[in-house]
Amino acid sequence: MRIVPAILTSSPEEFLTFLKKAEEFSPHNQIDITDGEFVPSLSITVPQLENLNYRVKSFVEAHLMVEEPLNWLKPFYEFGAERIIFHFEIRKDKEEIIREIRKLGLEAGLAINPSTQVKEFSHLVDKVDTILFMSVEPGFYGSKFIPDTLDKIREFKKFWPDKPIGIDGGINLSNLKEVVPLGIDFICVGSAIFKSKDPKKSYQELSSFQA
Repeated sequence: MRIVPAILTSSPEEFLTFLKKAEEFSPHNQIDITDGEFVPSLSITVPQLENLNYRVKSFVEAHLMVEEPLNWLKPFYEFGAERIIFHFEIRKDKEEIIREIRKLGLEAGLAINPSTQVKEFSHLVDKVDTILFMSVEPGFYGSKFIPDTLDKIREFKKFWPDKPIGIDGGINLSNLKEVVPLGIDFICVGSAIFKSKDPKKSYQELSSFQA
């Protein structure tokens, strides 16, 4: 299990500050992107990402909570990201998106909203590198953890016990004990790290947790 700091902000300056800080203590980081359409919130935009003039120094994955993930592939490739995660629930051809991600030599991941059932996305599991289970309604820091997600993960593990999976949303020290025993590979944490007074200390406490 590894803790992955997740960055979500609409400010390019704050975004870069958070990312540089996270790269000081975490080898794996996630950038959350929202479009105000697939989810109500709005993060940094494609032009803002392109104008940052920065290339990442850690393993970075982009979590695209957007209706048009194809618009983000090349910008994140040039930014240095190594994995693109997009949502199953978007109204687009998912297999085309996976193909376009692969063309860039990047890993492909599929994010699953709390209301989506395993049978709905089962046909895509073997076509992606990882599945990211949302344990909140996506799009905001500090959203309420949805325990039913853990039952869905248990169901999923019965059919794909070796598939790399992550969980994202509402995770903190108080509920980590429920998550760790499930054999999840990575846990994305946003507000419990970046809204704390000492993000590095919070990251280390979460990383050293023993169930």
